[in-house]
Amino acid sequence: MKLIPFKKKKQKKIGLALGSGSARGWAHIGVLRALTEAGVKIDYIAGTSIGALVGAVFASDKIEILNETVLQLEWKSILNFVDITFPKSGLIDGKKVLDSMQDLVEGKNIDQLSIPFCAISTNLATGSEVILKDGNILDAIRSSISVPGIFIPVRKGEMILVDGALVNPVPVNVVREMGADFVIAVNLNYDIIEQRGNIKNPLLNSQDQSLKADSSSPIIKNRLLTGLNKKVRGIEIPAINQISQWLGKDMMPNIFDILVTSISIMEAQITNFRLISEPPDLLIQPKLGHIKSLEFNRAKEAIAEGYKEMKSLLPLLPSR
Repeated sequence: MKLIPFKKKKQKKIGLALGSGSARGWAHIGVLRALTEAGVKIDYIAGTSIGALVGAVFASDKIEILNETVLQLEWKSILNFVDITFPKSGLIDGKKVLDSMQDLVEGKNIDQLSIPFCAISTNLATGSEVILKDGNILDAIRSSISVPGIFIPVRKGEMILVDGALVNPVPVNVVREMGADFVIAVNLNYDIIEQRGNIKNPLLNSQDQSLKADSSSPIIKNRLLTGLNKKVRGIEIPAINQISQWLGKDMMPNIFDILVTSISIMEAQITNFRLISEPPDLLIQPKLGHIKSLEFNRAKEAIAEGYKEMKSLLPLLPSR
């Protein structure tokens, strides 16, 4: 009788595609916590925008420090990261954001991270997707989070790089190309359009909202936007006079709200199309539409929602 040698079943390599979504991106921390508690080993990570930031910190083994940091954020402390400028290419320089990341990634290059990692950016000149898989990790994060009109773009060689969400908000294809057999994708934007539609008067500016709503109201206070407006008004540049008039009009959204909300809506539409053509093996969609793009001080809510959603879907992961 011939014995057939037992072959151990090959374990699937699990990849994580962390999507864009500005302040809603803190939900990624909750997703990663649920996976870590379940003992799920992540073999590859690709991230876009805030997904690149959180993914890079996780791959640097500093996710708990990031968790503690963001839970302490208040709208006033967020303003400290905003270095308002007024060049022709963006309102925020971004240096303070990078400085705050130094201790979390320790100035590493991407190839030094404990997990293979890619950040997604967009070449502004060609509109093409740029996959950043080597070089300095801070440069990659800065390129991926460069929301057009808000952050100054990043120059890399002959390329001008901006937010990767313009072309690939949830980079399923990238993490699959890295070698993942099973892709978990986190989409932060699937219900934001629905939530925007629930606001009775979307033209109320943030200052009006703060006067008419308490913290439990569907239209919540947004002191961060008010603070940003004050910073813009304080810049001594002739063109600011006109912008100050725009910011002061009662029944129009302010410049930050217009830019970020417009891009969020675009991201949601692009995400829907790409997830149909490049479906992940498991799609995580936390309910985050009530959190606005610049409400980074609502980390506790976002993290909890990400954790809850991932926890409920753990049984769908492949056995390892």
